[in-house]
Amino acid sequence: MTGPGTNTYLLGEDDVVVLDPGPAIDAHVEAILAAGAGRIRTIICTHTHPDHSPAWQAVARATGATVIGALPGGDDHQDETFSPDIELSDGYLLETPELRLRALHTPGHVSNHYCFLLEEEGLLFAGDHIMNGSTVVIIPPGGDMQAYIASLERLLGEPVRAVAPGHGEVIEDSAVEIRRLVEHRLGRERKVAAGLVACAPADLGTLVATVYDDVDPSLHPWARLSLEAHLIKLEREGRALREGDLWHGPHGTESSGAG
Repeated sequence: MTGPGTNTYLLGEDDVVVLDPGPAIDAHVEAILAAGAGRIRTIICTHTHPDHSPAWQAVARATGATVIGALPGGDDHQDETFSPDIELSDGYLLETPELRLRALHTPGHVSNHYCFLLEEEGLLFAGDHIMNGSTVVIIPPGGDMQAYIASLERLLGEPVRAVAPGHGEVIEDSAVEIRRLVEHRLGRERKVAAGLVACAPADLGTLVATVYDDVDPSLHPWARLSLEAHLIKLEREGRALREGDLWHGPHGTESSGAG
């Protein structure tokens, strides 16, 4: 699920910030410490999934760095060891003699997710909010499709030039990519609404085969999670109804053919 692995970024020359220290793998920690070479002053995490934050402890012990991030929460796949010296809030600004890094609360993938904008360069460190080469899995209840789309749209109003994702290479044309992601999610939402009309009442297993017919069936167990997130969003908006394990559109749409 992490593709080539999780990107750990070291920012600065003399006062180094380690962004997303990653998993607690000895060789990885050693590589961070070697690259920082006694200059690591700060550790900051986009969120606390186990591929992004657990190495914070070893790096902090070795360097005495200040740890910044949001407390774990929202799902069952969290680094419960994470205990920051400074707890993040939206708009928090980390300033060093070399850079300004502004925190943007971007819930959706998980409730405690933050992106960080390197203001000097317009470079957004996106964690798992935006990935290069794949879409982000939204897993309820911590994952929230409504919040995810709103967070993407928020970024269109920020001075972002390029995106440095938690997985994959830097994305240069950030506005085009963000708009593409928003439209992809809204397009999938339209397929969910149409699937409710065509199949309802239906369980998730039935709907995923219809809504994700363009996705390799081997990935349907993961797609099913994002499908549920879409359905919860539609339910909040009065466009879907849940009865036990079955879903359908607002009363009457099954027979009317309305989308």
